[in-house]
Amino acid sequence: MAQSFVFYIITITLMLSYGKACFPPNSIHIVVPQTIPAGHVISTGNVDCGPKFVLTTSDPSFTVGSNRTIIALSKITLTSTGRTFSLWAEDSSGQKTEMVVRLVAQTVPNNGFLRRSKRRWGIPPFDIPENTVKRNLGPVRSDTVDENSMYYTVSGPGVTEPPVGVFSIERYSGELLMLKPVDREEYPIIKFIARVYDRNTNKETDRPLNIIVNITDLNDNEPTFTGPLQFSVLEQTKAVVGKVSATDRDQEGTPHTKIKYSLLTGTDLFAIEPETGVISTVTETLDREVKDTHLVTVQIADMSGGEGALSNTATATITLRDINDNPPTFTKTNYDVNVEENQSDQLILRIPVEDKDLENTPNWNSQFLITKGNENGYFRMERDPKTNEGLLYTSKPLDYEKMKNIKLEVTARNQAELEGAKASWVSIPVDVTVTNVDEGPEFTAPTIRFVVREDTEKDKVIGSYTAADPETKSSAGIKYYKVTDPTSWIDVDMNSGELKVVDTIDRESQLLQDGIYNITMKAVDASLKTGTGTVIIQVEDVNDHVPEVPDKELVLCDKDEELGSVLVVAEDKDQPPFSAPFRFAMGADHDGNWAIEALNDTAATLKQTKELPTGIYTVPVEVNDLQGSGKTQMVTVRICQCRNGACPDVKSSVSLGALALLAMLLPLALLLLLCLLLCFFCVTKNNKWEELGESSGVLLKSNIEAPGDQVDSNLIIVPNTGIEQPGNSSVKGSALNADWQGNKSSSTIGGFAMQESGVFKSSGVMVTGEQNEFSSGQYGNQFGTGQFGTGQFGTGQFGTGQFGGSSFAVDKRHLFYDSALHHTWQTNGRYLQQKLSYLGTEEGGRYADDILHSYGFEGEGSAAGSVGCCSDQGNQDNLDFLNTLDPKFKTLADICSKR
Repeated sequence: MAQSFVFYIITITLMLSYGKACFPPNSIHIVVPQTIPAGHVISTGNVDCGPKFVLTTSDPSFTVGSNRTIIALSKITLTSTGRTFSLWAEDSSGQKTEMVVRLVAQTVPNNGFLRRSKRRWGIPPFDIPENTVKRNLGPVRSDTVDENSMYYTVSGPGVTEPPVGVFSIERYSGELLMLKPVDREEYPIIKFIARVYDRNTNKETDRPLNIIVNITDLNDNEPTFTGPLQFSVLEQTKAVVGKVSATDRDQEGTPHTKIKYSLLTGTDLFAIEPETGVISTVTETLDREVKDTHLVTVQIADMSGGEGALSNTATATITLRDINDNPPTFTKTNYDVNVEENQSDQLILRIPVEDKDLENTPNWNSQFLITKGNENGYFRMERDPKTNEGLLYTSKPLDYEKMKNIKLEVTARNQAELEGAKASWVSIPVDVTVTNVDEGPEFTAPTIRFVVREDTEKDKVIGSYTAADPETKSSAGIKYYKVTDPTSWIDVDMNSGELKVVDTIDRESQLLQDGIYNITMKAVDASLKTGTGTVIIQVEDVNDHVPEVPDKELVLCDKDEELGSVLVVAEDKDQPPFSAPFRFAMGADHDGNWAIEALNDTAATLKQTKELPTGIYTVPVEVNDLQGSGKTQMVTVRICQCRNGACPDVKSSVSLGALALLAMLLPLALLLLLCLLLCFFCVTKNNKWEELGESSGVLLKSNIEAPGDQVDSNLIIVPNTGIEQPGNSSVKGSALNADWQGNKSSSTIGGFAMQESGVFKSSGVMVTGEQNEFSSGQYGNQFGTGQFGTGQFGTGQFGTGQFGGSSFAVDKRHLFYDSALHHTWQTNGRYLQQKLSYLGTEEGGRYADDILHSYGFEGEGSAAGSVGCCSDQGNQDNLDFLNTLDPKFKTLADICSKR
């Protein structure tokens, strides 16, 4: 009968509670048939506890056979969860070890009938000591019914992979062999695979079996040191020196890696902790100045230094660090030194010292103090950084007449405080002898002070400053001179040392500081030795200045329906009580439009009393100091329209100054151009010009010749760059024609009419059939009937006068036109157009008069009448009527009457 078999995975783990292990694992999983018949033997693998262990089960359905197998006592059917029980091993002392056994069943259907399937065969892990030479590990058997038809193979690490060739298996018996030793430190665990095949079919009968070999540790590695064995410790102290570190390649946590530390040398000075390796000093007598480095031998041994232990040794270097346990000592017991009087900052003595501590450290570097005899500060001590010597200097001049001998006491110490020694700082005496020298005169005092008023009259003596010989105390033969006197206010009498004023003293001079003025004087004796002194002149202030308002032009922003104010600040060069507080008042001749009110000691508020138009105002303000001294000063106030909270008028006026000047010069330039044209036409009107060709100009005939007639607009000719063809009433393509817009009938600039007259062969001089912007456009009114229309330039001075009836209104004569003149005319016309447009937009913010103005008609009904009256005379040669005209017309008549 076909029977279903199930393959099981066996996993074994050892669990010990006491003593030597019996069960390799603490649990085992076994796959068995789902129905286990009575008497069925279940193998437990390589469970070999030895004869001293008794095996029992916790499940009464099973018992343990003599060969350590589990035997079913009755038929058992397993559920889907299997069956679990314990297997106990008890030794002779009563200690028990438990292994949990779990039986698991699995059925595999195959098309309605059962067949034999592959089973999971197993073997517990092997524990093999490292470096084992050769041994038989035991059989690896499949539980197949006919074992004679099977053969076995192994592969993987230890067989076909590194370490290669360690294990092999007998092909037919399944005996597992170990062929060569293994180092645990290289391969602690080796896992390879065993397979079982049918000899007839060469097919695997079971699933591959994982074989685990644990390489157990042997004490085959000696401990080694890690890290440098260099330590340091302060001398004269009992302290920790450092820690020795070591390691062992054997298995961690075993006695093979339990290291013991010990010292083989230097045990009289140092000790080491056996388990931690910490070295420390055992005495406080270590002296760096005697021996600064100690070498000790350290031993490390595994197995806690017991039987079979492996050991290693090394030398540790222990360096003693310095402490300041030695004070500096002098090489001599005392010093004597001589010094000349009047010597300052002079090195007079070197004092060497010795110190046993480490050089160029705070423990060795010395410091020197004068502990006695230097109460007046005549001396100071310094240190030579190269030699560590003490240097004795004079701080200020010594006077032989006052001190002939000085006894000092000098103490030497270190930068660091003393440690670990009972010694203290030491001192030595220094005897200083002052020697006499011939000295120059000395003033009665280094400085002398005189109080002088700044209005002191000239030649007044303010005092005297004299000197005397320090030995004889006599002033005979001593001369006095000034060394410094920047202002030359004071003169010194050479023989007596008297000081007198020779110039006006000004306390407000920049050479004075807080009213103090210094003069350096020199006294010279007969042997030309000198002495110096300082004269301090304290200048007393007088009320010699009145308050001044430095800012004479103030800006006030005009605001609608609000009276504005400005701040007036005054200054006075005098000091109190001759300066502030100031008193402000309006000047006697003020116009009542302003009032002033004090704000503080030096400022006042100048206010409007009524609304004033924008402009510049001069306001008299009287300012007096505290003593009533003062004067009336004119303050300029500029009232202007503010923009963005500020008044830009002053800045704008300055920035537009160049443009304003150019705008004022432009009319003069234009007037000069018109005068040149006038002279040109007046001189040449009676001459007959020859035609110079097409490129130079053209001869034109005028319509009338009678002087004084009303100017016909058809007679005024405007230069044009176009060429008029015969029969064509307009000139096309000219610059003026292209730029001028408006009515295309006739063109008029002010009082000058522009209309076709004649035929142009070369450069055109007339615009016909078109009316430009000067006539009816933007500037029609201004130039047509305004200033240049029938006013000043219309029928007035330039209308029917010189330009009307004489130059432009000539008949039966020829007019010569030049292209250069036409270009000048055209350029000036365009520039005038742009300039007038600009000035028209800037009228509100300009102060200059170079802006566009409108003039009323000055013809009929006006008081002056029309200049065109001159054209009414029939006989142009009889001009006697001009004698009765207003003087302004006589000049015009004189110009026009010239031939």
